[in-house]
Amino acid sequence: MQSSSTLIQSFLYLALITISLYLLQFFILSDRLTVSHHKITHKKHPHLPLRFNSDGTFKILQVADMHYGTGLTRCRDVLSSEFERCSDHNTTLFLKRMIDAEKPDFIAFTGDNIFGSSTNDAAESLFKAFGPAMDSRLPWAAVLGNHDQESTMTREELMLFISLMDYSLSQPNPLTQDPTDPTKQQIMTEIDGFGNYDLRVWGPPGSHLANQTIFNLFFLDSGDRAYVDGFKTYGWIKESQLRWLRGASKGHNQGNHQSQDIPSLAFFHIPIPEIRSGPFREIFGEYREHVACSIVNSGVLQTLVSMGDVKAVFLGHDHLNDFCGNLNGIWFCYGGGFGYHGYGRAGWSRRGRVILDLMDIIKLIFVTGLPFCQGLCCPCGERLWQFSLLSPFDMIMD
Repeated sequence: MQSSSTLIQSFLYLALITISLYLLQFFILSDRLTVSHHKITHKKHPHLPLRFNSDGTFKILQVADMHYGTGLTRCRDVLSSEFERCSDHNTTLFLKRMIDAEKPDFIAFTGDNIFGSSTNDAAESLFKAFGPAMDSRLPWAAVLGNHDQESTMTREELMLFISLMDYSLSQPNPLTQDPTDPTKQQIMTEIDGFGNYDLRVWGPPGSHLANQTIFNLFFLDSGDRAYVDGFKTYGWIKESQLRWLRGASKGHNQGNHQSQDIPSLAFFHIPIPEIRSGPFREIFGEYREHVACSIVNSGVLQTLVSMGDVKAVFLGHDHLNDFCGNLNGIWFCYGGGFGYHGYGRAGWSRRGRVILDLMDIIKLIFVTGLPFCQGLCCPCGERLWQFSLLSPFDMIMD
Protein backbone atom coordinates (compact mmCIF):
# COMPACT_ATOMS: atom_id res chain seq x y z
CA MET A 1 0.00 0.00 0.00
CA GLN A 2 2.78 2.39 0.95
CA SER A 3 4.60 1.45 -2.27
CA SER A 4 1.57 2.43 -4.37
CA SER A 5 1.28 5.77 -2.54
CA THR A 6 4.96 6.51 -3.17
CA LEU A 7 4.55 5.68 -6.87
CA ILE A 8 1.56 8.01 -7.18
CA GLN A 9 3.48 10.83 -5.43
CA SER A 10 6.45 10.36 -7.76
CA PHE A 11 4.15 10.47 -10.79
CA LEU A 12 2.47 13.66 -9.59
CA TYR A 13 5.87 15.20 -8.84
CA LEU A 14 7.13 14.48 -12.37
CA ALA A 15 3.89 15.77 -13.84
CA LEU A 16 4.24 19.01 -11.86
CA ILE A 17 7.82 19.50 -13.11
CA THR A 18 6.76 18.84 -16.71
CA ILE A 19 3.86 21.30 -16.53
CA SER A 20 6.08 23.91 -14.87
CA LEU A 21 8.72 23.61 -17.58
CA TYR A 22 6.07 23.88 -20.29
CA LEU A 23 4.57 27.00 -18.74
CA LEU A 24 8.04 28.51 -18.30
CA GLN A 25 8.84 27.96 -21.95
CA PHE A 26 5.43 29.12 -23.21
CA PHE A 27 5.05 32.30 -21.21
CA ILE A 28 8.64 33.44 -20.64
CA LEU A 29 11.07 31.93 -23.12
CA SER A 30 8.92 31.44 -26.20
CA ASP A 31 10.15 34.69 -27.80
CA ARG A 32 13.78 33.80 -27.07
CA LEU A 33 14.08 30.10 -27.73
CA THR A 34 13.24 29.51 -31.37
CA VAL A 35 13.99 26.66 -33.66
CA SER A 36 14.88 27.66 -37.21
CA HIS A 37 13.19 25.71 -39.99
CA HIS A 38 15.09 27.52 -42.75
CA LYS A 39 17.02 25.35 -45.14
CA ILE A 40 20.79 25.55 -44.93
CA THR A 41 21.93 27.48 -47.99
CA HIS A 42 25.25 27.48 -49.78
CA LYS A 43 27.19 30.57 -50.75
CA LYS A 44 25.80 32.28 -53.85
CA HIS A 45 28.39 32.80 -56.57
CA PRO A 46 28.48 35.46 -59.29
CA HIS A 47 28.73 34.62 -62.96
CA LEU A 48 32.36 33.85 -63.71
CA PRO A 49 34.82 34.51 -65.12
CA LEU A 50 35.04 38.26 -64.75
CA ARG A 51 35.17 39.63 -68.26
CA PHE A 52 34.95 42.81 -70.32
CA ASN A 53 31.59 43.62 -71.87
CA SER A 54 30.86 43.30 -75.57
CA ASP A 55 31.44 47.03 -75.99
CA GLY A 56 34.96 46.68 -74.57
CA THR A 57 34.26 48.22 -71.15
CA PHE A 58 34.77 47.00 -67.60
CA LYS A 59 33.54 49.30 -64.84
CA ILE A 60 34.71 49.11 -61.22
CA LEU A 61 33.15 50.93 -58.28
CA GLN A 62 35.71 51.59 -55.53
CA VAL A 63 34.28 51.99 -52.02
CA ALA A 64 36.79 53.20 -49.43
CA ASP A 65 36.27 53.63 -45.69
CA MET A 66 32.62 52.84 -45.05
CA HIS A 67 33.40 52.73 -41.30
CA TYR A 68 30.15 50.86 -40.71
CA GLY A 69 28.99 50.45 -37.14
CA THR A 70 25.80 48.71 -36.05
CA GLY A 71 23.49 50.13 -38.68
CA LEU A 72 22.22 52.77 -36.25
CA THR A 73 25.58 54.35 -35.42
CA ARG A 74 25.52 58.13 -35.66
CA CYS A 75 27.25 60.06 -38.42
CA ARG A 76 30.38 62.13 -37.94
CA ASP A 77 31.20 65.53 -39.39
CA VAL A 78 27.84 66.41 -40.87
CA LEU A 79 25.94 69.67 -40.50
CA SER A 80 24.08 70.13 -37.21
CA SER A 81 20.79 70.18 -39.14
CA GLU A 82 21.60 66.72 -40.51
CA PHE A 83 22.94 64.99 -37.41
CA GLU A 84 19.70 63.81 -35.75
CA ARG A 85 18.53 61.91 -38.84
CA CYS A 86 21.90 60.61 -40.01
CA SER A 87 23.28 57.13 -39.30
CA ASP A 88 24.92 54.13 -40.96
CA HIS A 89 21.67 53.83 -42.88
CA ASN A 90 22.79 56.78 -45.00
CA THR A 91 25.91 54.84 -45.99
CA THR A 92 23.67 51.94 -47.06
CA LEU A 93 21.49 54.28 -49.12
CA PHE A 94 24.54 55.87 -50.72
CA LEU A 95 25.95 52.49 -51.75
CA LYS A 96 22.61 51.37 -53.19
CA ARG A 97 22.31 54.60 -55.16
CA MET A 98 25.84 54.33 -56.51
CA ILE A 99 25.27 50.76 -57.65
CA ASP A 100 21.95 51.62 -59.28
CA ALA A 101 23.26 54.75 -60.99
CA GLU A 102 26.68 53.57 -62.17
CA LYS A 103 25.84 49.90 -62.84
CA PRO A 104 29.39 48.64 -62.23
CA ASP A 105 30.63 45.24 -63.33
CA PHE A 106 32.60 44.79 -60.12
CA ILE A 107 32.84 46.45 -56.67
CA ALA A 108 36.17 46.83 -54.84
CA PHE A 109 36.08 47.66 -51.10
CA THR A 110 39.43 49.08 -50.01
CA GLY A 111 39.39 48.71 -46.24
CA ASP A 112 37.94 50.07 -43.01
CA ASN A 113 34.73 48.46 -44.16
CA ILE A 114 33.53 48.38 -40.55
CA PHE A 115 34.61 50.54 -37.65
CA GLY A 116 35.39 47.80 -35.16
CA SER A 117 35.26 49.89 -32.01
CA SER A 118 31.67 50.92 -32.81
CA THR A 119 30.22 47.42 -32.91
CA ASN A 120 30.22 44.40 -30.61
CA ASP A 121 29.34 41.99 -33.44
CA ALA A 122 31.70 42.12 -36.39
CA ALA A 123 29.78 39.51 -38.39
CA GLU A 124 26.50 41.40 -38.14
CA SER A 125 28.19 44.65 -39.16
CA LEU A 126 29.81 42.97 -42.17
CA PHE A 127 26.45 41.66 -43.35
CA LYS A 128 24.96 45.15 -43.12
CA ALA A 129 27.96 46.93 -44.66
CA PHE A 130 28.20 44.61 -47.67
CA GLY A 131 24.43 44.08 -47.89
CA PRO A 132 23.83 46.31 -50.93
CA ALA A 133 26.65 44.59 -52.82
CA MET A 134 25.20 41.15 -52.07
CA ASP A 135 21.68 42.30 -52.94
CA SER A 136 22.94 43.55 -56.31
CA ARG A 137 24.31 40.07 -57.14
CA LEU A 138 27.39 41.74 -58.58
CA PRO A 139 30.85 40.25 -58.02
CA TRP A 140 32.75 42.11 -55.32
CA ALA A 141 35.95 41.81 -53.32
CA ALA A 142 37.47 43.48 -50.27
CA VAL A 143 40.68 44.13 -48.40
CA LEU A 144 41.02 45.14 -44.76
CA GLY A 145 41.96 48.53 -43.35
CA ASN A 146 43.36 49.41 -39.94
CA HIS A 147 40.00 49.46 -38.08
CA ASP A 148 38.19 46.31 -39.27
CA GLN A 149 39.72 43.99 -36.64
CA GLU A 150 38.90 46.16 -33.62
CA SER A 151 35.68 44.28 -32.81
CA THR A 152 35.09 40.54 -32.30
CA MET A 153 37.13 39.00 -35.15
CA THR A 154 40.81 38.79 -35.95
CA ARG A 155 42.06 39.83 -39.38
CA GLU A 156 42.31 36.18 -40.40
CA GLU A 157 38.74 35.48 -39.25
CA LEU A 158 37.47 38.59 -41.03
CA MET A 159 38.95 37.65 -44.40
CA LEU A 160 37.75 34.06 -44.12
CA PHE A 161 34.25 35.29 -43.25
CA ILE A 162 34.21 37.85 -46.09
CA SER A 163 35.36 35.18 -48.55
CA LEU A 164 32.29 33.09 -47.66
CA MET A 165 29.75 35.89 -48.18
CA ASP A 166 27.39 35.82 -51.16
CA TYR A 167 28.93 36.93 -54.48
CA SER A 168 32.27 37.71 -52.82
CA LEU A 169 35.45 36.90 -54.76
CA SER A 170 37.63 37.79 -51.76
CA GLN A 171 40.22 35.28 -50.61
CA PRO A 172 41.94 34.88 -47.22
CA ASN A 173 45.28 34.52 -49.05
CA PRO A 174 46.65 33.04 -52.29
CA LEU A 175 46.25 29.37 -53.06
CA THR A 176 49.29 27.18 -53.49
CA GLN A 177 49.82 23.52 -54.33
CA ASP A 178 49.41 21.10 -51.43
CA PRO A 179 52.84 19.45 -50.94
CA THR A 180 51.19 16.21 -49.79
CA ASP A 181 48.79 16.01 -52.74
CA PRO A 182 49.67 17.69 -56.06
CA THR A 183 46.00 17.52 -57.15
CA LYS A 184 44.89 19.77 -54.29
CA GLN A 185 45.48 23.38 -53.31
CA GLN A 186 45.81 25.00 -49.92
CA ILE A 187 45.93 28.56 -48.62
CA MET A 188 49.47 29.97 -48.63
CA THR A 189 50.83 30.35 -45.11
CA GLU A 190 54.28 31.81 -45.78
CA ILE A 191 52.96 35.30 -46.47
CA ASP A 192 52.24 38.23 -44.16
CA GLY A 193 48.75 39.54 -43.62
CA PHE A 194 45.36 38.31 -44.77
CA GLY A 195 43.61 39.27 -47.98
CA ASN A 196 46.43 38.99 -50.51
CA TYR A 197 45.07 37.61 -53.77
CA ASP A 198 44.50 38.38 -57.44
CA LEU A 199 41.56 38.18 -59.82
CA ARG A 200 41.70 37.79 -63.58
CA VAL A 201 39.46 39.55 -66.10
CA TRP A 202 38.85 37.89 -69.46
CA GLY A 203 38.20 39.46 -72.83
CA PRO A 204 34.75 40.29 -74.24
CA PRO A 205 32.44 37.44 -75.24
CA GLY A 206 32.58 36.58 -78.92
CA SER A 207 35.99 38.20 -79.45
CA HIS A 208 39.33 36.54 -80.13
CA LEU A 209 40.22 37.47 -76.53
CA ALA A 210 37.17 35.79 -74.99
CA ASN A 211 39.16 32.92 -73.47
CA GLN A 212 42.19 34.93 -72.40
CA THR A 213 43.10 36.95 -69.32
CA ILE A 214 43.59 40.51 -70.50
CA PHE A 215 43.45 42.33 -67.16
CA ASN A 216 44.51 41.56 -63.58
CA LEU A 217 43.33 42.92 -60.23
CA PHE A 218 45.76 42.58 -57.30
CA PHE A 219 44.61 42.92 -53.68
CA LEU A 220 47.05 43.39 -50.79
CA ASP A 221 46.82 43.65 -47.00
CA SER A 222 48.60 46.82 -45.88
CA GLY A 223 48.17 45.94 -42.19
CA ASP A 224 46.86 48.02 -39.30
CA ARG A 225 49.24 49.31 -36.60
CA ALA A 226 52.76 48.36 -35.57
CA TYR A 227 55.63 49.49 -33.35
CA VAL A 228 59.00 50.22 -34.93
CA ASP A 229 61.90 51.03 -32.58
CA GLY A 230 59.40 52.03 -29.91
CA PHE A 231 57.37 54.29 -32.22
CA LYS A 232 53.77 53.51 -33.11
CA THR A 233 53.09 53.67 -36.82
CA TYR A 234 50.70 52.37 -39.45
CA GLY A 235 51.15 48.99 -41.10
CA TRP A 236 52.91 48.36 -44.39
CA ILE A 237 53.13 45.74 -47.12
CA LYS A 238 55.85 43.22 -46.24
CA GLU A 239 58.55 41.61 -48.37
CA SER A 240 56.76 38.22 -48.36
CA GLN A 241 53.76 39.91 -49.98
CA LEU A 242 55.91 41.66 -52.57
CA ARG A 243 57.63 38.34 -53.32
CA TRP A 244 54.25 36.76 -53.98
CA LEU A 245 53.18 39.76 -56.07
CA ARG A 246 56.26 39.54 -58.28
CA GLY A 247 55.72 35.83 -58.73
CA ALA A 248 52.04 36.21 -59.58
CA SER A 249 52.78 38.94 -62.11
CA LYS A 250 55.49 36.85 -63.74
CA GLY A 251 53.22 33.81 -63.85
CA HIS A 252 50.41 35.73 -65.53
CA ASN A 253 52.67 37.08 -68.23
CA GLN A 254 54.55 33.87 -69.01
CA GLY A 255 51.54 32.50 -70.83
CA ASN A 256 50.62 35.85 -72.37
CA HIS A 257 50.45 35.85 -76.17
CA GLN A 258 50.17 39.63 -76.45
CA SER A 259 53.07 41.89 -77.36
CA GLN A 260 52.84 43.66 -73.98
CA ASP A 261 52.46 42.50 -70.38
CA ILE A 262 48.91 42.02 -69.19
CA PRO A 263 47.97 45.34 -67.49
CA SER A 264 46.94 45.30 -63.84
CA LEU A 265 45.43 47.43 -61.11
CA ALA A 266 46.21 47.10 -57.40
CA PHE A 267 44.01 47.77 -54.38
CA PHE A 268 45.10 48.26 -50.76
CA HIS A 269 44.24 50.54 -47.85
CA ILE A 270 47.20 52.43 -46.36
CA PRO A 271 49.20 54.71 -48.69
CA ILE A 272 52.93 54.22 -49.22
CA PRO A 273 55.47 56.82 -47.96
CA GLU A 274 56.20 58.18 -51.47
CA ILE A 275 52.65 59.54 -51.64
CA ARG A 276 53.58 61.81 -48.74
CA SER A 277 57.02 62.74 -50.02
CA GLY A 278 56.39 62.84 -53.78
CA PRO A 279 57.18 64.41 -56.13
CA PHE A 280 54.25 63.68 -58.42
CA ARG A 281 54.66 64.02 -62.16
CA GLU A 282 50.99 64.96 -62.44
CA ILE A 283 48.12 65.28 -60.01
CA PHE A 284 44.35 65.57 -60.43
CA GLY A 285 41.76 66.08 -57.70
CA GLU A 286 42.01 67.46 -54.20
CA TYR A 287 44.84 67.00 -51.66
CA ARG A 288 42.99 68.01 -48.48
CA GLU A 289 44.79 66.28 -45.63
CA HIS A 290 48.16 65.05 -44.50
CA VAL A 291 49.05 61.61 -45.85
CA ALA A 292 48.97 59.09 -42.97
CA CYS A 293 51.33 56.24 -43.81
CA SER A 294 53.92 53.99 -42.19
CA ILE A 295 57.39 55.23 -41.28
CA VAL A 296 58.65 52.03 -42.94
CA ASN A 297 59.36 52.13 -46.66
CA SER A 298 59.23 48.48 -47.74
CA GLY A 299 59.88 49.11 -51.43
CA VAL A 300 56.33 48.83 -52.80
CA LEU A 301 56.87 51.54 -55.42
CA GLN A 302 60.16 50.06 -56.60
CA THR A 303 58.52 46.64 -56.89
CA LEU A 304 55.59 47.95 -58.91
CA VAL A 305 57.88 49.90 -61.25
CA SER A 306 60.11 46.87 -61.81
CA MET A 307 57.09 44.63 -62.54
CA GLY A 308 55.84 47.00 -65.23
CA ASP A 309 52.27 45.69 -65.42
CA VAL A 310 50.54 47.62 -62.59
CA LYS A 311 49.28 50.87 -64.10
CA ALA A 312 47.31 52.28 -61.16
CA VAL A 313 46.83 51.69 -57.43
CA PHE A 314 43.62 52.51 -55.53
CA LEU A 315 43.78 53.42 -51.84
CA GLY A 316 41.70 54.45 -48.85
CA HIS A 317 42.61 55.63 -45.34
CA ASP A 318 42.80 59.43 -45.78
CA HIS A 319 39.14 60.31 -46.21
CA LEU A 320 39.47 63.91 -47.35
CA ASN A 321 41.87 63.11 -50.19
CA ASP A 322 40.38 62.17 -53.55
CA PHE A 323 43.34 62.92 -55.82
CA CYS A 324 45.24 60.79 -58.29
CA GLY A 325 48.98 61.38 -58.55
CA ASN A 326 51.56 59.90 -60.90
CA LEU A 327 54.69 58.47 -59.24
CA ASN A 328 57.32 57.04 -61.58
CA GLY A 329 54.68 56.25 -64.20
CA ILE A 330 52.17 54.62 -61.83
CA TRP A 331 48.97 56.37 -60.77
CA PHE A 332 48.05 56.31 -57.08
CA CYS A 333 44.41 57.24 -56.51
CA TYR A 334 42.45 57.83 -53.31
CA GLY A 335 38.84 56.69 -53.17
CA GLY A 336 37.64 59.49 -50.89
CA GLY A 337 35.71 58.80 -47.68
CA PHE A 338 32.51 56.89 -48.44
CA GLY A 339 30.88 56.19 -45.07
CA TYR A 340 28.97 58.67 -42.92
CA HIS A 341 30.34 57.22 -39.67
CA GLY A 342 33.88 57.88 -40.84
CA TYR A 343 35.42 61.30 -40.32
CA GLY A 344 34.89 63.88 -43.03
CA ARG A 345 34.08 67.54 -43.22
CA ALA A 346 30.66 69.04 -42.48
CA GLY A 347 28.99 70.14 -45.70
CA TRP A 348 31.45 68.14 -47.79
CA SER A 349 30.01 65.26 -49.83
CA ARG A 350 30.90 61.66 -49.11
CA ARG A 351 32.22 60.08 -52.28
CA GLY A 352 33.25 56.99 -54.19
CA ARG A 353 35.38 56.33 -57.24
CA VAL A 354 34.33 54.84 -60.54
CA ILE A 355 37.02 53.28 -62.71
CA LEU A 356 36.03 52.75 -66.31
CA ASP A 357 38.46 50.61 -68.28
CA LEU A 358 38.25 50.87 -72.04
CA MET A 359 40.00 48.43 -74.30
CA ASP A 360 40.82 50.79 -77.14
CA ILE A 361 42.49 54.11 -76.36
CA ILE A 362 41.83 55.55 -72.92
CA LYS A 363 40.82 54.91 -69.36
CA LEU A 364 38.42 57.32 -67.71
CA ILE A 365 38.60 57.74 -63.96
CA PHE A 366 36.30 60.02 -62.03
CA VAL A 367 34.93 60.63 -58.57
CA THR A 368 31.22 60.78 -57.83
CA GLY A 369 30.09 62.73 -54.77
CA LEU A 370 26.77 62.67 -52.95
CA PRO A 371 25.55 65.41 -50.60
CA PHE A 372 23.71 64.39 -47.43
CA CYS A 373 20.82 62.16 -48.49
CA GLN A 374 18.04 60.67 -46.40
CA GLY A 375 15.97 58.77 -48.96
CA LEU A 376 16.32 56.73 -52.10
CA CYS A 377 14.66 59.54 -54.05
CA CYS A 378 17.74 61.71 -53.58
CA PRO A 379 19.89 62.49 -56.62
CA CYS A 380 22.96 60.32 -57.07
CA GLY A 381 25.33 63.27 -57.08
CA GLU A 382 27.69 64.83 -59.56
CA ARG A 383 30.84 63.74 -61.27
CA LEU A 384 33.22 66.08 -59.52
CA TRP A 385 36.12 65.65 -61.90
CA GLN A 386 37.48 63.27 -64.44
CA PHE A 387 40.58 62.78 -66.51
CA SER A 388 41.88 60.39 -69.10
CA LEU A 389 44.89 58.12 -69.01
CA LEU A 390 46.59 56.78 -72.08
CA SER A 391 45.72 53.13 -72.21
CA PRO A 392 48.58 50.78 -71.36
CA PHE A 393 47.33 48.37 -73.99
CA ASP A 394 45.60 48.46 -77.35
CA MET A 395 43.63 45.34 -78.11
CA ILE A 396 41.08 45.88 -80.85
CA MET A 397 38.32 43.29 -80.98
CA ASP A 398 37.70 41.32 -84.16
